[in-house]
Amino acid sequence: MWYLETLLLSAKTYCCTKGNQGRSGSISSFCLTTYLPILTADNTSSLKLYLLPHFLVTSSSAVSVHTAASVIVAVVEGRGLARGEVGMASIDLKNPEVILSQFADNTTYAKVITKLKILTPLEIIMPNTACDAGNTKLFGLITEHFKNVTFTTVQRKYFNETKGLEYIEQLCASEFSTIFMEVQSKYYCLAAAAALLKYVEFIQNSVYAPKSLKVRFQGSEKTAMIDSSSAQNLELVTNNRDSRNGHTLFGVLNYTKTPGGSRRLRSNILEPLVDAETINTRLDCVQELLQDEELFFGLQAVISKFLDTEQLLSVLVQIPKQDTVKTAESKITNLIYLKHTLELVEPLKAALRSCNTPLLKAYYSSLEDRRFGIILEKITTVINDDTRYTKGCLSMRTQKCYAVKPNINEFLDIARRTYTEIVDDIAGMITQLAEKYNLPMKTSFSSARGFFIQMNADCSTLPSGQLPSEFTKITKMKNTYSFTSADLIKMNERCQESLREIYHMTYLIVCKLLNEIYEHIHCLYKLSDTVSMLDMLLSFAHVCTVSDYVRPEFTDTLAIKQGWHPILEKIAMEKPVSNNTYLTEGSNFLIITGPNMSGKSTYLKQIALCQIMAQIGSYVPAEYCSFRIAEQIFTRIGMDDDIETNASTFMKEMKEITYIMQNANDKSLIIIDELGRGTSAEEGIGICYAACEYLLNLKAFTLFATHFLELCHIDALYPNVENYHFEVQHVRSSAIKKEKIAYTYTLSKGYTEEKNYGLKAAEVSSLPPSIILDAKEITNHIAKQILHQQKSTPEMMKRRAVYHLAMRLVQTARNSRLDSDSLRIYLKGLKKKYKASFPASEQNDEQQ
Repeated sequence: MWYLETLLLSAKTYCCTKGNQGRSGSISSFCLTTYLPILTADNTSSLKLYLLPHFLVTSSSAVSVHTAASVIVAVVEGRGLARGEVGMASIDLKNPEVILSQFADNTTYAKVITKLKILTPLEIIMPNTACDAGNTKLFGLITEHFKNVTFTTVQRKYFNETKGLEYIEQLCASEFSTIFMEVQSKYYCLAAAAALLKYVEFIQNSVYAPKSLKVRFQGSEKTAMIDSSSAQNLELVTNNRDSRNGHTLFGVLNYTKTPGGSRRLRSNILEPLVDAETINTRLDCVQELLQDEELFFGLQAVISKFLDTEQLLSVLVQIPKQDTVKTAESKITNLIYLKHTLELVEPLKAALRSCNTPLLKAYYSSLEDRRFGIILEKITTVINDDTRYTKGCLSMRTQKCYAVKPNINEFLDIARRTYTEIVDDIAGMITQLAEKYNLPMKTSFSSARGFFIQMNADCSTLPSGQLPSEFTKITKMKNTYSFTSADLIKMNERCQESLREIYHMTYLIVCKLLNEIYEHIHCLYKLSDTVSMLDMLLSFAHVCTVSDYVRPEFTDTLAIKQGWHPILEKIAMEKPVSNNTYLTEGSNFLIITGPNMSGKSTYLKQIALCQIMAQIGSYVPAEYCSFRIAEQIFTRIGMDDDIETNASTFMKEMKEITYIMQNANDKSLIIIDELGRGTSAEEGIGICYAACEYLLNLKAFTLFATHFLELCHIDALYPNVENYHFEVQHVRSSAIKKEKIAYTYTLSKGYTEEKNYGLKAAEVSSLPPSIILDAKEITNHIAKQILHQQKSTPEMMKRRAVYHLAMRLVQTARNSRLDSDSLRIYLKGLKKKYKASFPASEQNDEQQ
């Protein structure tokens, strides 16, 4: 089907060229439709011509995004009764790993959008039927959320689950063959895999070697779900003010030394683990690294020498359809990288030899694979022992030229001698020119220009203030001149010709060598996984040496003693004010009040960040902390409108809280920083109250910050509600004879006693004093009319006390590690506290 590939590839190029000339925006503002003629055989006797609709959505800003993105994703949804069942397959062009996913999603397609946001795709592929009338929901959501991503549709027939299974059987490395059992009934992810792998072959113009890919199934149940809006609100990987700024959770934790470690850290932050045993295994490793300095520094020294193992693998397992000089040079370079990587296996084993934790021991055992030695031995029979990865384009070029040992290919040896003579002649010629003109010339090299002449000299020292006429292509930066000559250009051309011959002959030898080692190369997947995980764990340990973090525990309680905001600590360069947090099944809803700028938003984000840090296996900024595993983390933060989707501030609030209500469950962590502020006070209070009552029916841990003090009285009806507030102090200035608010950023029990703190904040601004006075009078008048305190009845207080006692007893039964005497004392204390919570009249009635 070579003609099919050629036609598709040509059409793809045509579409991309045309697309880049279009207007930026979404499917509504620009959509290029081309019909690709596809020839198909009909009983091998005649050819039929079909038209394949090919949609490409792009924008002018997509180019900058694509420089970093390298993931292609295929998405397909079931039809009819299977609507909502979504299959996904993705491959990173820099990493030869196919990730398959299949899950049942609801009408919001939250899982699909979240998964795609985490993958940060370069291109998304969908069947052409996805954008037909009646099937537009998923298509519309994807194009709405990924405006700067290339979107391609292909015929539905290429999403073929049988073909997908064949691809996986053909390409999956034997180490990962258990994938067949996992996915053989997952029809939609197999269909996505078929379309994806076929498409990648087209655009890469190469095929993957048989049994060379790592294929794994990643279900949504193994990781916590953090939607893209929450990831943005919490600044997990991108700073909201400046995308290049490192003040993010990723920036705080990223002390990784390798690209693979950095990628693993990023994906873990966006998809934290939900299995406590796996998390504790990681924490054990971090603890050992902190306790054993020799292990920590030994591992760090070796890990920092590794290159991008995943990208190296990606190139090695691809077989190009055409042999070019660029292809040859790339293969030689990557073989040198492979030798460099394999030579680090023994030092890595030596660093891990004395480890004690199960996970580190498992990684040590994986490095004892005989295949590492077999591959290195085969390489060293052909490649020089002193050939290694070096920095600098000229030194690396030299390494590639002399990579193959002498006497393996006589013609190669002759070509290398010729190359050496040309390089010596270039150096000699430049020396002669320097003597001829009495100028301090030296030989320089760049990959773009080849060999050229460089000279540091002041313009006044040159005859007539100019270089001699035989020199061309003169550039000057400060006092540094760069130039060449006609003879040097000719010698560069001879040098390049000689180099092409060397690369061609070396490439033939390298290809033969690679064919011999392909059957053993799959051990590099284990090495890549080991290096990236060790790098991430070392990074977690490194963070603890910079700040006083503590190891988290996992129970059914969220308890943080003196916790602080990790990103704020990095920004301020000192430890922020720390606060306590306590949520249990019996007190799972916290309402937080306090004046503007008192620290509510920072505190809420801090809780979510600490939860994520704990669930990825990192230590946490606190004196002590215990967490309940959160399966989902939701946030509703911010007061911005959205011009792109024509959503007002209030409408955006409503969309976000609706999303939370549709997707939250009993194991969710929900952070809401103000709700209903985009409408009138009465409506805002009503919406907040109704939203709180809905969330109170769940066992999710919810933290709700609000300026609506009326909401605080909901604790009279619901005993699992607790009120907290941020304290402020009033300071009277003798100079200006005005009272100012001093923020303590300290959280205390109960709701705030502050009144009209918005007006006090307004006083600090440049608002005219007359306006402030009028505002105070109107506020006091309204407060007398509509505000009233709700007082709890004795019956409500008794029910609340009984509820709290019952929940404490349940918690004690589940988690207590106390001995009999200590437990007896604790239970007596609970009884005393229970009795003290009743009004005096109630206690007298009980005694009588």
